[in-house]
Amino acid sequence: MAYHFIGIKGTGMAALAEILHDEKKEVRGSDIEKYIFTQDGLEQRGIEILPFSKDNIQNGDTVIIGLSFDEKHPEVKAALDNPTVKTYYYNDYLGHLLERYTSICVAGTHGKSTTTGILSTVLAKSESTGFLIGDGHGHMPEDAKNFILESCEFKRHFLAYRPDYAIITNIELDHIDYYKDMDDYLSAFQSFVDQIKTCAVICGDDPYLKKLNYPVKTIRYGLYEGNDFRALNVYQGEDGIEYDVYHDGKLLQHVSLSETGYPFLINSLGVFALSYTLGMKPEVIEEGLQEYKGINRRFVEEKVGASVLIDDYAHHPTAIEYMIDAARKRYPSLKVVALYKPDRYSRLQYFLDRFASALSKADQVCLLDFPANAKREDETITVTIQDLLDKIENAKLLKIDEESAAVLKEMGPAVYLFMSSKDIYLLKDLLKEQLEKEVQEEAE
Repeated sequence: MAYHFIGIKGTGMAALAEILHDEKKEVRGSDIEKYIFTQDGLEQRGIEILPFSKDNIQNGDTVIIGLSFDEKHPEVKAALDNPTVKTYYYNDYLGHLLERYTSICVAGTHGKSTTTGILSTVLAKSESTGFLIGDGHGHMPEDAKNFILESCEFKRHFLAYRPDYAIITNIELDHIDYYKDMDDYLSAFQSFVDQIKTCAVICGDDPYLKKLNYPVKTIRYGLYEGNDFRALNVYQGEDGIEYDVYHDGKLLQHVSLSETGYPFLINSLGVFALSYTLGMKPEVIEEGLQEYKGINRRFVEEKVGASVLIDDYAHHPTAIEYMIDAARKRYPSLKVVALYKPDRYSRLQYFLDRFASALSKADQVCLLDFPANAKREDETITVTIQDLLDKIENAKLLKIDEESAAVLKEMGPAVYLFMSSKDIYLLKDLLKEQLEKEVQEEAE
């Protein structure tokens, strides 16, 4: 009577597997043999990871299917053909799991993972709280009252959820391989909003969030007038962020945080707004914000000698702009080397000029080609990595190998900003090894 995950190394799947393991369920899964960072947490819990095989499906199993798998996959077919096996797609199972807790979904084009991570840290200071973050981390205490779920809009997957509360961070057109246009994208968010049961907490500065109709109580946060919660007297520097939280025109709390950049500022304010709405004291919320330790692949900093290596999931032009700006604010004396590996041909073709503009804000740009298994969505998608290279002055094309790491090392000292939803962190690891060796040799 095990829970078997098809595609267990996917970020959401790994996090859900960890949650079920915390609930004392027997959990195993299958995936490709290539190393993916999400397997670290699975292996720490002793969760078995098998190669794909139809023989992995056992009588009486509950099988959870990753969203990138269809009925043609041998394990999926074996599960569906076995009358003793219960099958769920990932988001459908989560929809059922949410019903057992006070549920909070975090949605929006940008900032979902970070906001989910911050909120889980803050709410845990008030009540036992479980969470699922899209960085591959999940946790469910035995006495959990709350469950916070990062909720992705891709292919309308978040419509499987009917949360009690939701934070919506922003709306900006994405996933253009699925959504026809902005109206189509907005319609998905409207459908999601229609399913919120109690309260929606939204960024009131966002122009597209203003266009939605909210059938439940709505709390707005942001920097500008008209919001219920505002961040005023904002300071950003090398040491982090400071701001004052005002609620309905009255000062609630001064907040001082070690992180840098607009995304963290606005996302922490959204967490403050929901936490206060749920009854937490302002000073306790601020303590929780300070205790947040970060999540996988979201502005993760490593200092090696005089250089800094930052790994981030950014794969949209807006996110890239934010990351470069945050790196400059945090390390104003270092040049910024921006590295980017695209994930979807359709995204690069649609946003080609914006990607070029965003990346050009760095001092040096290095690009990596698409993953070998990336597919062109249709015959109209003709873009190549060369098209992006041609639009960025002095951009270099690198690979994930020692030679490319050596090229990067010669650019230092610098802030190296590795950005992609794919495996660009492997090049970061190679550069780190070379930099550490250099530091050691200089010390001898």
